[in-house]
Amino acid sequence: MNRRSYLRAAMGAGAVGLAGCLGGEGVTTETETPSPYASADTYLDAPDLDGPPESYPWPAHGQSLPEVTLPDPLSGESVATTQFDRPTFVTFFYHNCQTTCPLLISGLQGVQATVADEGDPDSVAFLPISFDPQRDTADALVDYADRMRVDVDHDNWHFLRPADRERAKSVVQDTFGVRFQRTQPEDMDMYMFDHRGIVLLANGDGYVERSYRESFAWQDLYDDYEALREARA
Repeated sequence: MNRRSYLRAAMGAGAVGLAGCLGGEGVTTETETPSPYASADTYLDAPDLDGPPESYPWPAHGQSLPEVTLPDPLSGESVATTQFDRPTFVTFFYHNCQTTCPLLISGLQGVQATVADEGDPDSVAFLPISFDPQRDTADALVDYADRMRVDVDHDNWHFLRPADRERAKSVVQDTFGVRFQRTQPEDMDMYMFDHRGIVLLANGDGYVERSYRESFAWQDLYDDYEALREARA
């Protein structure tokens, strides 16, 4: 069995359900059906949306991927969300999450492992952005990457960590429109977050092609990435 087949079997061919870690809203995934919301800035056809892209809290099909620059605590460099001229996946997480975030990260990891197996790891970038900078230290992220089988030694993956809670809110919630709420009381030792589970796929020109929410399989991410790469060729 080749690596891609193994990954498909290990991660499951079915869809993954995503809600907030503490029961966030349930929403449906964008699907590739005819839509009136075509964009001249995208390569993939518009998905089936519930309304205009601008009606979503987060960036949707055809909208610009917000440009923010954040530190990668593992490499020590600052990384801009729009600096890669290739398909880029962006998601939002914290490493202590036991429900939604592992599914988000494993979805990206499935794509990373597959493109590495195909010998083309530089054709895509992965930018998971933390909204818990207090606990998502460099050491914690190294351990998390090992647990999630993420290859952080390759330049296509960057864990990004805002400097503090205020910056995390400014980036994740105010700029990207991805809601998160720390549990009360906030001084409890093992606080959690109620948050949305969102993955964005942007093209190399900085426009969002897909936003995945609630229910998807890692193969969905890979298939759209592959279609995007072929459309740009």
